[in-house]
Amino acid sequence: MRKLTNRFYINMLGLLLLVSLSSAAFIKYFEVSKNLEVFTTLYKELNLYYVDETNPGELMKTGIDAMLESLDPYTVYYPESRIEEARFMQTGQYGGIGINVESIDDKIIINDVLQGFPAASEGLKPGDEIISIDGQLLKQLKPDQLDGLLKGNVGTSLTIDYRRANEQKEVLLTRAQIKINEVPYFGMINETDGYIKLNSFTKTSSMSVRSALMSLKSKSGAQRIVLDLRGNGGGLLKEAVNIVGLFVDKGERVVSTRGKVDSWNKVYETKAAPIAPDMPLIVLIDENSASASEIVSGALQDLDRAVVIGRQSFGKGLVQRTKDLVYNSRMKLTIAKYYIPSGRCIQRLDYSNKEDGKVMAIADSLIKPFETRKGRPVFDGRGVDPDVLMEKLGESELLKSLKTNYVLFDYVNDYATNSQKPDTVINFKYEDYDGFKVCAISANFDYSTASYKKMMELIEVTKKENYFTETQNEIVTLTNGLAPNISVDLDRYKFEILPILEKEIVKRLFFEKGGIQYGLLHDPYIAESVKTFNSNYSSILQ
Repeated sequence: MRKLTNRFYINMLGLLLLVSLSSAAFIKYFEVSKNLEVFTTLYKELNLYYVDETNPGELMKTGIDAMLESLDPYTVYYPESRIEEARFMQTGQYGGIGINVESIDDKIIINDVLQGFPAASEGLKPGDEIISIDGQLLKQLKPDQLDGLLKGNVGTSLTIDYRRANEQKEVLLTRAQIKINEVPYFGMINETDGYIKLNSFTKTSSMSVRSALMSLKSKSGAQRIVLDLRGNGGGLLKEAVNIVGLFVDKGERVVSTRGKVDSWNKVYETKAAPIAPDMPLIVLIDENSASASEIVSGALQDLDRAVVIGRQSFGKGLVQRTKDLVYNSRMKLTIAKYYIPSGRCIQRLDYSNKEDGKVMAIADSLIKPFETRKGRPVFDGRGVDPDVLMEKLGESELLKSLKTNYVLFDYVNDYATNSQKPDTVINFKYEDYDGFKVCAISANFDYSTASYKKMMELIEVTKKENYFTETQNEIVTLTNGLAPNISVDLDRYKFEILPILEKEIVKRLFFEKGGIQYGLLHDPYIAESVKTFNSNYSSILQ
């Protein structure tokens, strides 16, 4: 009896010790269980007794989205109906016809057609208005429902009714495997400098960059490389590591991840011998270069392997992983922060520290200095700072108005449809700016300048303060001088409008690849890259 009693006390003591050691975990587990029960009860009662009919699925989706939104924008729930979207983020593939659409004046208009896929093969073009899909009028659909009609299993068919220049047509299309090209263009800038444009980090990105790099070296004689990551929002971390590995030695640490779950903390090193270990390299970034783009640019900067040119990057130092859930749903959640070779984390926003629901940037006082391998100063907490800072490219109010009112879009579509396509991009010439001016003026679109808007505000202030009457003559003279004149301003801003106009026409004729190739001729980032190669490339890295 005494042995049983002693054993009982020993077991109880062990249980108490276990509870004391994990009291925090126990309390959290209790909180989770309690709130799950509260939520289940509330959800059940709401669906049973709410005065109007409810949609249980929509209610639950709203609740989940609101909960995840309180954390960060990268933790996302994908129900079964959106599972293709989650898969596309990793693979860059989906079943569809190869178009992008947008709503313009309550019409669904094709704004881009992908080369080599069903829509392009059957003659659909940007500017075509889609009226119905399989007899379903699009005006009756929500945007997510439209996406569901366009995408589907490879090999299935759909019928599209569309309108072009007041003529209605019908076309039968068979969905194909749509693969977004991670490297839409690579080529030579000049006799010595190669260029690679990388749009995303999916499962085949590093292979695509490797193939482009090999071709530029062996076939085109490239001696220096410009890697363009502008506008690249990131993707798979391992692909970023593999791309860095094309330029640095095997076994080089590129990035490490640290989070709450120790087993998910990892150090990522390059696994293969580089194919361009000594080739001078420039990486282009801008405000929209994020995540994996920042791993590549930041790691190459930390290792003093490349000169980074452009604008300060987005500042996303968070790592996501997908987890499969029940009923073929999935969640992408933030599991860690990543740290590049110098030891810095470039995360800009602190999602754990919100003021009145607003996410705050990491305070300047908390920004820490680090050093590259050769001792150059770099900093954490604010994205990747370029070694060569480019001026932010602004847009005139006129160009903005031409875009937002679809004047430029409509003109480009008409011009491309009615003009003869040259043999190559290099042979393209546009000599009808006067024709564009006539089209823009006749469009009679809403247009004003920033200075004229300020003038209108000033007039209101002078009236409120009773200064208008005594200054009326001067104000009227100045107002007339500032009044926007569309004809005059189309000439004033021709230097800004013409390159955009030409590039968009080339995109209609030669798709995305042609647009990139033509745009390089007028790209200040490319001009600065060539200048840096030829002047201070080595001194920057020292």
